[in-house]
Amino acid sequence: MAWRRVANGDTIFAIDNRLDALKTLLGIRNAQDRLVAVEGDVSKADDTRGFGDAIRVKAGRVDVLINCAGYYPIIPFEKMTFEEWQQIIAVNLSGAFLMVSSQLPLMKGRGWGRIVNITSASVFEGVVGQTHYVAAKSGFIGFSRSLAMEVGDYGYTVNSVAPGLTVTAPVKRLMPASLIEGQHALRAIKRDEQPEDLVGLVFFLASPEANFMSGQMLVVDGGKTKH
Repeated sequence: MAWRRVANGDTIFAIDNRLDALKTLLGIRNAQDRLVAVEGDVSKADDTRGFGDAIRVKAGRVDVLINCAGYYPIIPFEKMTFEEWQQIIAVNLSGAFLMVSSQLPLMKGRGWGRIVNITSASVFEGVVGQTHYVAAKSGFIGFSRSLAMEVGDYGYTVNSVAPGLTVTAPVKRLMPASLIEGQHALRAIKRDEQPEDLVGLVFFLASPEANFMSGQMLVVDGGKTKH
């Protein structure tokens, strides 16, 4: 998504707790000084406030906020500790609260803004070993819908994108290859879902073309879910 925004002439601010991911972003061609990467954890209030401060100093405002942090280890429920449960809720749900709380003051006053939240199509069927993750993403959808009602008077829209199992580096690391390949037979479009499959829709939701659309969730999973 970052490369598409850079190509559009936007200034991008990104926060990630993994240096390798930030280095990949900084390697995007033609980004120059329009891509600012900040090391931090979205589940920590101090880090999200610091991220907001960095944006305030360089740009002074936020037009579009995309919440796309995710952490999804497979842990059977009967082996799951409360600490593991809390960690997943913190990253996948509380992190969105902290990001919106820290960025909303930078969005106010201009009558236009976009918040796009990346949820998960797993909420429709549940996933063995991911009760914590599916619970967090279900809550994220409710958060998005209610937030849309609260910020509509400011001229902001809030929408969600629910991907299927998308083949990213963390997915390859955390998920069995058989699970990834098994998704093909369940989809109308029988192939892996790639991160690039989400770019166009997210770009649309963050654009003026989506002016009268808010509180919605759009599924991008190759036709596995008929929603």
